[in-house]
Amino acid sequence: QVQLVESGGGLVQPGGSLRLSCATSGFTFTRYTISWYQQVPGKQRALVAEITHNGFTDYADAVEGRFTISRDNDKKAAYLEMNDLRREDTAVYFCNARWMANDYWGQGTQVTVSS
Repeated sequence: QVQLVESGGGLVQPGGSLRLSCATSGFTFTRYTISWYQQVPGKQRALVAEITHNGFTDYADAVEGRFTISRDNDKKAAYLEMNDLRREDTAVYFCNARWMANDYWGQGTQVTVSS
């Protein structure tokens, strides 16, 4: 059974940091591109960052230089280090695993940036 479980969200002040984790099971993790998406009410999910099976990364312009995506193939986990958080980063963050026609999602974790 495929599972992606996000954790690490919460309430943080502007300028603060959070580290999101995505624990996975049920598929061959090393084959998959792992991505983080954000979604705010009334809008579609938007790509924040992704990391390919061989470690290449890409970021949305809005988070470039503030967020870092990483993966640990031994632990079958991915991470999103978020620094210098801004109010506009407030969203539910979803972990996604993608390979060929396979496309898996976690349940999301809420990140709220507020003073």
